[in-house]
Amino acid sequence: MFIIIVQLVFVVMLHNRTGEYIDAHEYPATSEELIEAYGDQALELPNGTERLAEVLSRLEGETFHSSDDARMAVYSAVSNKAVGRVGYSDRDPTPLGSPYAPTPESF
Repeated sequence: MFIIIVQLVFVVMLHNRTGEYIDAHEYPATSEELIEAYGDQALELPNGTERLAEVLSRLEGETFHSSDDARMAVYSAVSNKAVGRVGYSDRDPTPLGSPYAPTPESF
């Protein structure tokens, strides 16, 4: 699922030029510096919008040594607004007692 989220956020960052801004920034840079420079950039996600400032604020005090580091941090720090179906996995069985378990049906 992480790969799908990374691909989705990559497309969003490509579309609104956020990725270009991150790439053009001088590194090393802190999360606070990126927030100050680009925090108003909106990331349109499948289940809502997040500002880059919201995403990077989850990584308070982080220092990025390259644009790749910053991009991966953004990919990993987006909220569940980037997830199509929260708790869904087509690979793992749903844990017992999970609120995301399907409703059992009898045929």
